[in-house]
Amino acid sequence: MTEKNVLVLVGSMRAASTNRQLAETVVELAPEGTTLSLFEGHHALPLYNEDVDVEGRLPEAVVAYRRAIADADAVLVVTPEHNGTLPANLKNAIDWSSRPYGASAIAEKPVAVIGTAFGQYGGVWAQDEARKAYGIAGATVLEPKPVAVPHSVVRFAETHPRDDDETVEQLRGFLDEFVTALRAPAAKAA
Repeated sequence: MTEKNVLVLVGSMRAASTNRQLAETVVELAPEGTTLSLFEGHHALPLYNEDVDVEGRLPEAVVAYRRAIADADAVLVVTPEHNGTLPANLKNAIDWSSRPYGASAIAEKPVAVIGTAFGQYGGVWAQDEARKAYGIAGATVLEPKPVAVPHSVVRFAETHPRDDDETVEQLRGFLDEFVTALRAPAAKAA
């Protein structure tokens, strides 16, 4: 069985973010044969500007980000919801990953989205917007068992997601389906 490497992007930039904690938990729960790695560099990306997106003169943060995506077998996004949609830094990261047009690192890359939010729906609007943007950018959007944990600020005020049995169960169910989907094309080719 070939090891699958998954790049994990957290939409929140806050150090104590419940989405960061959710990402840490999913990394810890990675099933055998799968490595999930948090990537921090997308927060350093400049706002997307085609005038800056010039081969040979790209900012180092962009080069590192695109390389990390290209080297990964898949991308897992863990996002909060900001004003009913995805955070601006995540949308910016999607924009940078979608270029150069026709040869981007995200093209046909499997992507899944999960998250938690303060509201009663757990950030489903942000997750839907992220899936839509990644799909338009050319990624292969996977939709395994959803993870949208509501009331995060209260729910995780004194408990890390790794210590919340219901959340861990949801993440395990998600990971089972996600990893199965990642392995499916290799199984068909064999």
